[in-house]
Amino acid sequence: MAISALPLSGAGMAQDQLSPPANGQVHPDQWPRVAYPRIVAPEGEARVQDLLSQMTVEQKVGQIIQADIGSVTPEEVCEYHLGSVLNGGNSGPGGNDLAPAPEWLALADAFYTASMECPSGGPAIPIMWGTDAVHGHSNIVGATIFPHNVGLGAARDPDLIERIGRATAIEIRVTGQEWTFAPTVTVPQDYRWGRAYEGYSSDPALVASYVGRMVRGLQGPASTAPILAGPHVAASTKHFLADGATVDGKDQGDAAISELELRLVHGAPYIPAMENGVATVMTSFSSWQGVKISGNKGLVTDILKDRLGFGGLVITDWNAHGQIAGCSNSSCPIAIDAGLDMLMAPDTWRDLYASTLAEVKAGTISMARLDDAVARVLRVKQRLGLFEAGKPSTRPLSGDYDLLGAPEHRAVAREAVRKSLVLLKNTGVLPLKPSARILVAGDGADDIARQSGGWTLSWQGTGLDNSDFPGATSLWRGIERAVSAAGGSAELAPDGAFERRPDAAIVVFGETPYAEFQGDIPSLQLRPELRWPIETMRKLKEAGIPVVAVMITGRPLYVNEALNEADAFVTAWLPGSEGGGVADLLFAGADGNPAYDFQGRLPTAWPATARHDGPTLFPFGYGLTYADGAQSWETLPQDSQVADDGRGNGVYFDKGSVAAPWSLVVSQIDGSDSLRLTTVPATGLSGRATITAADHGVQEGARQFAIEAGPGGGAVEIGNDNPTDLSRETNGDVLLLTTLRIDAPPTAPVSMSLRCGASDCGRPLPIPALATLDRGQWRILGVPLKCFAAAGADMTQITAPFRLTTEGAIGFSLSRVALGSAGEADVVAQCPVR
Repeated sequence: MAISALPLSGAGMAQDQLSPPANGQVHPDQWPRVAYPRIVAPEGEARVQDLLSQMTVEQKVGQIIQADIGSVTPEEVCEYHLGSVLNGGNSGPGGNDLAPAPEWLALADAFYTASMECPSGGPAIPIMWGTDAVHGHSNIVGATIFPHNVGLGAARDPDLIERIGRATAIEIRVTGQEWTFAPTVTVPQDYRWGRAYEGYSSDPALVASYVGRMVRGLQGPASTAPILAGPHVAASTKHFLADGATVDGKDQGDAAISELELRLVHGAPYIPAMENGVATVMTSFSSWQGVKISGNKGLVTDILKDRLGFGGLVITDWNAHGQIAGCSNSSCPIAIDAGLDMLMAPDTWRDLYASTLAEVKAGTISMARLDDAVARVLRVKQRLGLFEAGKPSTRPLSGDYDLLGAPEHRAVAREAVRKSLVLLKNTGVLPLKPSARILVAGDGADDIARQSGGWTLSWQGTGLDNSDFPGATSLWRGIERAVSAAGGSAELAPDGAFERRPDAAIVVFGETPYAEFQGDIPSLQLRPELRWPIETMRKLKEAGIPVVAVMITGRPLYVNEALNEADAFVTAWLPGSEGGGVADLLFAGADGNPAYDFQGRLPTAWPATARHDGPTLFPFGYGLTYADGAQSWETLPQDSQVADDGRGNGVYFDKGSVAAPWSLVVSQIDGSDSLRLTTVPATGLSGRATITAADHGVQEGARQFAIEAGPGGGAVEIGNDNPTDLSRETNGDVLLLTTLRIDAPPTAPVSMSLRCGASDCGRPLPIPALATLDRGQWRILGVPLKCFAAAGADMTQITAPFRLTTEGAIGFSLSRVALGSAGEADVVAQCPVR
C-alpha cells in the first residue's frame, strides 16, 4: 500500500496514537526498524576510537560546535578546535556573499590548514564545511540553479532527481566544500508556510520516492568507501521532524498532530534516507506537541537513532538550540542530552563553547554523551575520507571552475524546468508559433533572481540583478531566442504596452523571492502589489490578443482572475537559472508540432479560494498535456473568501498606508502630544510637525514629515497595543528596512528604537548613517534586529517595531517599513559598540 493511502482516520488504531500525546511523548515500538548501512569499516571505527582516546575535553567540545564563516577566523578554528563551519544565507568570504568562486576555495584551504596544522598537542582533526546547496550550489555566482523542490515534485521523475544531486555535488566540490544541508524532505501540509517550496510535495509517498535518489546523487551509493573519492559530498536530510505541519503554516511553529500522522506522513521520507545511508540529519526549529524537536530526546535518540538506526551525526538548525525551554543560544546542555551531536551556533559559538566546556567539567553533560557525539562527528569525517583528502584545493574537481554552470549541468536543469511545468488551462492558444510576433509582458519576465527564488546567492534571494547570474537565461531571453531562431520577433514590455500589435502575448507574473518565516503568508493569495500584471492580461485580452499566463511561484495560490483572463495558464514554479526550458514547451517546432509535451503534475492541490481550508480547484496530480487538445473553460468565481489582502506579517507600512493593526503616530519623544495619522495633510507637535502626501512608486505612495526642533523633540512611530513576538526574526539575519528620502538633513542626532508597552524597550540606537544619505534620493536603510536586542529590547513584546526620534529638526519622506534582509538594503546601520 502506498504511504499516502494509509488511513489517517485511525481505524483500528489505539486511541493514544490518534490523540495528540502530552509533552511530545513517543512510542518507539510503533515506528519501523531500519537497517542503516555501515558507514565506516572496522578499521575506520578503530581509527575513530583511537582519535577519541587522544583528544582533550577542549578538543571534544570544539568538535561538536559549528560556526558561521562570517563570525569565525581560521585562527579561531585552531584555538577552539572547531569541528565545522558553515556559510549562512548571507555569508561569504570576506563578508561578500557574491565573492567569486576562487575566494571560496581559498577560504576552504585556510580553514582546513588551520585545523590540521594547529599546535594543540592533540590529534589533528580536519574541519568540515557545510553549505545550503538546496537547489544547486546556489551560493556561488555562476553555478547551475536547479528548480526548487516544489517544481521537481511536479516532474514525477526520480531518475532526474539523482542526476540533479550528482551535478550539484560536482559543483560543490569545485569550491572546496564537503557537506550540503540538503535534501529538504519536508511534507508541507499548509502552503501558507514560507518554506513550502523547499518540499517536493504534500504527498509523503512522492517525497519518499525522491529522497533516496537525491541522497545517492549527492553521496553516491551507501558504502564505507570514502565519499570524497568520487564526485560526491555528504548530504543532510532536514528538518526532522514535521516542520511542514505547524499550526497555521507558521515557520518554526508547533505541529499539533498525532503520533500516527507524525510517523506515516512526516516520518515516511526518513526511511529511504536511512536505507541510503544519509550522513547527517538536521533537526527542525519547530515543535511537536509543544516540545521543541531539538530538545525532544524521544524523537532524536529513541526514534531517529535507535529505532531508525541512524548512524551519522545530528545537527541543529541556526541557533535552534536556543529556543528550547531552559536554554539560550549560549548554553544548552538539554540539546546535547537529547541526542544532538553538533550545535549550529553561527554567531554565538564562543559563548556556547565556554558554557559547554564548563558543563562537561561540572558533569551537567556526561562524558559518555559527549564521547558519543564526538564519535559520530568523527565517523562522518572518516566516511568522507577527510583524513586522507588533503586540503580542498588539492582534491579532485577543486578549482575546475568550468564545472560551475557546465553545459551538461545546465542541460539537466533545463530538462528539469521542462518536466516541472504544469499546464492548468489551454483553450487552444498553445503551442505558439515561434515565427509569430510575440509580446512578453509582466514584471517577472526578465528577472533571473525572481525565477530562482530564495536561497539563491543570498538568504532571501533578493538584492540581485541579472548580472549576478553569468550564463543563466531569464524567461524573456529564452523566449526571445526561440522566436528569433524561427524567424519571428519578440518584444519585452513589462507593462504590456506594445509598438506593433503582437500575434500573442506571454505575461509572466507571480511571487517575489523569500525564505523561511519571511515567506509566511496569512492566506493563499498574491500580495496586492504583485497583482497588476493580471490587469495587463485583461487589457490585452480586450484588445483581442491571445494571452498566455506564466506564473512564477513557490506554492499554489488563488489566482482565479488570472485563470479567467488568460487563454492558457502555465505554472512555472521557481525554475532557476535555465529559463529556456519554459520556451521549450510554449512553442511549436518547424513542423507545427511541439518538440516537447507537458508532463508536470501538481505536487499538491491548487486552491479555489485563498482559504487554506477552502475548496480545491485542481486536485493533486492534475496537469494537462498537448495530447489533451483544447479545453473548454467555465468562468471561475472571483471571491477570495478571506478578509485579509495577502500582505502577510513583517510589512508595517507600505505605499502610504499602515498595515492592520498598526497605526502611524507623531509625538514628542516621551509619547506626549501624540497624533495618530488617519488623513493628510495633518499638523502635530503643537504645530512643529507637518505631514503631507508624497509620491513614490505610486501616487501618494509615501508620507512626508517636516519636523521643527522644539521642547520634547519629535518621534515618528508605527505601533499598536498588542505585543508582537519578533524573537524568531531576531535569531536570523533579519533587518528592519525603512524606505525613505531625506528632504532636509537632521540638525541633531537621530535614533531608532522599539517600544514595548508604553515606553522604549532597550536603549535607543544612534543611526549616524541616516545623516549621510543623499538628500532627495530614495534609499533603503536597514537596521539589524539583533542591534535592538543587544540594546536590551524584549523582542517578544514589541508594540512598536519602528520608532525614529530626534531632538532637532528633520525633513524626510517615508514609503515603506518592513522586515527584510541585508541584500535588500542600500545602507545597513552598524550595531553601536557598547
